[in-house]
Amino acid sequence: MTDLQPSTRLEEMEHQGASRPARNAVGRNAARALTAPLRGLVDLVLPPRCLRCGLLVEQPGTLCVSCWTDVSFVTEPLCGHCGLPFDHDPAPAKADAMTCGACLRSPPPFQRARAVLRYDEASRPLVLSFKHADRTEAAGAFAQWMERAAGELIADCDLIAPVPLHWRRLFARRYNQAALLAQALSLRSGLAGMPDLLVRRRATPSQGRLSADRRRRNVAGAFAVRAGRQEALRGRRLLLVDDVMTTGATVSACARAALAAGARGVDVAVLARAVRS
Repeated sequence: MTDLQPSTRLEEMEHQGASRPARNAVGRNAARALTAPLRGLVDLVLPPRCLRCGLLVEQPGTLCVSCWTDVSFVTEPLCGHCGLPFDHDPAPAKADAMTCGACLRSPPPFQRARAVLRYDEASRPLVLSFKHADRTEAAGAFAQWMERAAGELIADCDLIAPVPLHWRRLFARRYNQAALLAQALSLRSGLAGMPDLLVRRRATPSQGRLSADRRRRNVAGAFAVRAGRQEALRGRRLLLVDDVMTTGATVSACARAALAAGARGVDVAVLARAVRS
């Protein structure tokens, strides 16, 4: 018989000392069981379309063949710290130890970062429509991709939280795309999500046209752990979620704030990242 009380089942497993992966699996299965009956009805009324170009596709939350071919997914080999993909394939014995020049010169405050897509001309419309054009229905599919790309990070983390927006920008945009990704990833993984863990203390100018150095100065000290959330973070490993990582200045500023508040460590998962040429 299907368990329709996932919280009760999870509490029972917690009491019996079940492993965290086992408890996470129960959470994922319960969430999917509760939403599956609605999927067929939604597909009947609103046929699934490609997330990028809008063509009809067989499954919701997918790309058509043409768009799948166009976009570039981040694959190994890559930097073990920031997740930057390398153009050459190192020797297998050295693959896990590979570090890019930027991380060697200035190690980031987070331990690891992983991304799904290269942020380029092909993926930009996909990301920007989600970020600015109310294509929020894509969050579940993107979270599924992120779960695959950052599976090792998710297995090691205790808590998932998004990069926050300043309240004025949130009011204008009506939603925080990073929070939608973090929520969907929390539901898929069964891990605790805390959308209000971090707060953006000042309204920083857009990072879009700034140099790497100006990006770092722009967000320096802009983030903090929200009052009353420090104890929930202390001694726990945080997975920080954002939509796009360019220079890493924003996620680095968030990671510093989390570590200063007592986090045991910080990893980063993003939908797309810029790749330095």
